Amino acid sequence: MNWEVVLLCVWTVYITSLVVVRGQTLPSNQPGLEETQGDDECADLNNTTWSGYRQQRVKLQVQYMLLTRTNMDCAQTFDQESLTRQPSYFKASRPTKVIVHGYRAMGSKPSWVKELARALLRAQDANVLVVDWVYGASFAYNLVVENYKEVALQISVLINQLQEHGCKLESFHFIGISLGAHVAGFVGTLFEGKIGRITGLDPAGPMFKGADTFDRLDPSDALFVDAIHTDSDYFGISIPVGHVDFFLNGGMDQTGCARSRFASMYGYVICDHMRALHVYMSALNGSCPLRGIPCSNYEDFLNGQCVDCDVFKGTCPSIGLSENSGIAISPIPKEQKLFLLTTSSPPFCTHHILLELEVSRLDKSAEVEVTLRTGNLGTERRLRFQTSTTVYRTVMAHPVALCEIYSIQLRNTGSRFYRQGDIHFKSVCLSGFPSVRREDPLCMNNVNVRRGLPWSHDFVQVCD
Repeated sequence: MNWEVVLLCVWTVYITSLVVVRGQTLPSNQPGLEETQGDDECADLNNTTWSGYRQQRVKLQVQYMLLTRTNMDCAQTFDQESLTRQPSYFKASRPTKVIVHGYRAMGSKPSWVKELARALLRAQDANVLVVDWVYGASFAYNLVVENYKEVALQISVLINQLQEHGCKLESFHFIGISLGAHVAGFVGTLFEGKIGRITGLDPAGPMFKGADTFDRLDPSDALFVDAIHTDSDYFGISIPVGHVDFFLNGGMDQTGCARSRFASMYGYVICDHMRALHVYMSALNGSCPLRGIPCSNYEDFLNGQCVDCDVFKGTCPSIGLSENSGIAISPIPKEQKLFLLTTSSPPFCTHHILLELEVSRLDKSAEVEVTLRTGNLGTERRLRFQTSTTVYRTVMAHPVALCEIYSIQLRNTGSRFYRQGDIHFKSVCLSGFPSVRREDPLCMNNVNVRRGLPWSHDFVQVCD
């Protein structure tokens, strides 16, 4: 068992230690952990009880519930008989979204499922099937991993039944969260990659990072596979698993998530992992585009080495339900890493600003703080200049577009160990990317920044 599995076990022990009443699940006021109470006449996911674990290990139970625009607020229990039962909300002529949850450390139902289903239904008229395998997902993590292929086999039986009632494989879109992404991937393997689409939301990493493609999500599992990575250094997987893989903020530490071990257990352990789900639901609302930029690694992206989407013929892939995520070329490139920066809260969108600086050669290293400002919104970046380099590029995330930036400020921060001299900038340029239309960069030439005297420049900008 590797260190990541050990961490998952520690997390499980922490949660179970907080259960004070036998047979009850942990109440929580943390996002992603709270429970929801369904109406008596509506279907809901299961909760496990600690006294029921023994019998759960004997038989794996997989159940389904259906939501459509007709019964968006009241799920219907779904099985093969539901197709002939009246009234039946399922329509074979509609696309079908299949939600697959992952590991459940507490044995509790995932409270976010209905919110995700509603977001999908607001975005598209579809059948939304929720796979409930909480009974098989609530043991020690390594034992749960042993179950995931059996879950996929049971799902494949239902898919075969739905095909007999007129559904086409290409009309299925699986959305798998964490371990659920690999469940969806194995369903795709069983159907030889003919499933329409699989979306992995921070696919699980422990026990899968070194796995064969047969045993984990990969591009051959569906006609189109996309994934969002937000916790690749802990619970998520660090390698690309789809045709396109979005690495948010590098795929590891997410803005707004606690970095201290003394923070709440949710904030320190789960926040990064769950961010993929929350970003995806926000993208479904369509309030702003979340586009990724293809690049070989995050460092090159931050250094401004990747600013276009030429590999996709100029159309940057976006998170959400848009046709092939904005990809209109064939064949679709495989395992393309896409990077983007986000904010800490919905709708998570930010604007990428490329800052290019050319300085006169320096006698000693120097530090400069760059601030972009729009009203009371500000973005800061501290840059260190070396004597051997005169041209610098860096990417900044600003809340508004380039045309709405009011001012830029450069401050010579100096050093506590030596006196830093004046810095002469031959040019300072700002440009936005990716952009539907090319905008001329905003450039200032021959700028002198003295120590202790910030230099600033105001823009008169009007967005079309």
